Amino acid sequence: MLSKELIKELNDYVDSHICILESVICEDALFSRSYSCEHMGQGEVTDFIKNNKKPSFSNVLLKYIDKMGVCDSEIYKKAGIDRRHFSKIRSNPDYHPGKHTAIALALALELDKKEVENLIGSAGYTLTDSETFDLVISFCLEHKIYSIDNVNQALDYFSLKPLVGIME
Repeated sequence: MLSKELIKELNDYVDSHICILESVICEDALFSRSYSCEHMGQGEVTDFIKNNKKPSFSNVLLKYIDKMGVCDSEIYKKAGIDRRHFSKIRSNPDYHPGKHTAIALALALELDKKEVENLIGSAGYTLTDSETFDLVISFCLEHKIYSIDNVNQALDYFSLKPLVGIME
């Protein structure tokens, strides 16, 4: 159970980090540049992918589990994920979990913020300062709140969807 002081600190944290963007037009070079695919050969694209592709979510997750020296069942139970779902993640290196699942597994492993970013980044996600959900997760990581129930309670305080499972 989160204390009233921690809830107040969480509320202050979210308020101080939330970014409200008002009609900002991004003139990023990536958007303003046009590049024709006619200028690149198939070998160039293949080489680029080969040289830049990072490990899959499944590979990164399993390396963290091995590094922690814990068994799979301990992690998926702590994350509130059933055995069949975890089996899909383990057996299919191309499996793409939802952000909530990726974060629940990161919390179950009790990873620090950099490791969480690495793990969820391997699934194509990130934690931003412009989403309340992400700020709540960042707050929990900074305060080493790894219990799924406590994180879900913090999310519920802001009327956000829980990570996984049902809150008690």
